[in-house]
Amino acid sequence: MPMNKRVTIHDIARIAGVSSATVSRVLSNSSYPVSEKLRERIQQLAEEHHYIPNMIGKQLKTDRNMTIGVIIPTISNPFYASVMLGVEEIARRRGYHVLLCNSLQDGKLEEDYLQTLFEKQVKGVILSSISGNSKLISRLMKLGLQLVVIEQQLDVPDVLQIEFDYSRGGYMAASHLIEQGHRRIGYVTAPLDRPSRRLILQGFQEALRAHGLSLEDGCYQVSESESPIYTGTFEFENGKRLTRKLLELQEHPTAIFACNDLTAFGVLHELAEHQVKVPDAISVMGFDNIEFSQMVTPPLTTIKQPDYEMGKMACSMLLDKLSDVTVDSLQVMLQPKLVVRESVGKRSSG
Repeated sequence: MPMNKRVTIHDIARIAGVSSATVSRVLSNSSYPVSEKLRERIQQLAEEHHYIPNMIGKQLKTDRNMTIGVIIPTISNPFYASVMLGVEEIARRRGYHVLLCNSLQDGKLEEDYLQTLFEKQVKGVILSSISGNSKLISRLMKLGLQLVVIEQQLDVPDVLQIEFDYSRGGYMAASHLIEQGHRRIGYVTAPLDRPSRRLILQGFQEALRAHGLSLEDGCYQVSESESPIYTGTFEFENGKRLTRKLLELQEHPTAIFACNDLTAFGVLHELAEHQVKVPDAISVMGFDNIEFSQMVTPPLTTIKQPDYEMGKMACSMLLDKLSDVTVDSLQVMLQPKLVVRESVGKRSSG
C-alpha cells in the first residue's frame, strides 16, 4: 500500500478478510457482537496502518457535526485571542472542535469563509462581522446555519447577538477624564467603518456635551483607511501616527483617548519618543482592557470589555441552539467597566 495513500475502512477490511461493516463496528466501539480475537486483530491492523477516521464521511451519514467555526478580524489582536480562549473552553467542555478563520479586516474574505464553513458541513458559526452582508447570512441561515454574532451589531432577523454597550463605554471614558480635570481632550481612532467605533465616539461626545465641552479642532484624529495589507501592528502604528499630529498642534491636549488599547500603546510610545511624560504632561486612556494594558509603563487606564466572558457566552448560546435548547434571549448587551491605573493623572484647574 503506497505510504501517501490514506488508509480506509475498506483497506482494513480487505487485509483482515472481513466486511467493511464489521471493521466499522469494531472501530466505532459498537456493541454489535464480534469475537474478541477478531476485534483485537482489526484494532491492531488499524494501528499498524495508521488508520484515521474520516470524520466528514461520518458527519454526512449522521448529519451531526461536532465542529463549529469562528470568524474574527484577527487573532493578532489580544482582544480576539481572549475571546477565542473563552470559546474554546466551552467547546472543549462539550466535546466540540473549533475552526478559526481570520478575516484580516477584509469583508470579502469573511464572506468566503462563511461560505466555505457551510460547504464543509459546519452547522454553527460565531462571527465578528466586518462585511455586514445580511443577505448572505440570511440565506445561509435559511439553509440551516446557526449563527451567533458578537461585538459588531448585525441587522438580521432572529440572529443571536452578543453586543457590548460601546456608547456607554465611550461616555464613561470621557466622564473619567473630565472628572480628573481635563478639558482639552484628544481623540484618536481607526476608521469609523464599524458600528463599535462609531458608538464609542458617540458616547464620548455625549459626555463632553453634558459637561459643556466638545472635541476641539485638531484634537479629533481619525484614520481615513485601514492598511491594505493587515498586520498585527496596524493599530499600534496608527496610534503613533495620529499622536504625532496632535503634538503638532500649537496647544497640546492634556489627555488623549484611544479607540482601543493597541492604539493607546502607540500613543504612549510616541509620547515617550518626544519626551512627553505620562501622565504628568499628557494623560492617556484606552479601550478593551487587554492583558498587556497592565504591563506597559505606565499601566494603562482603560474601559474593560468582558472579552473572555463574551467568548464563553457566545459558544454556550451556539451549542445550546445546535442542541435545540431554548435560548432565553436573542440579544445580550454586556456592560463596560472603568479600570483605573496610572496613565491618567489629575489636572489642576489652573
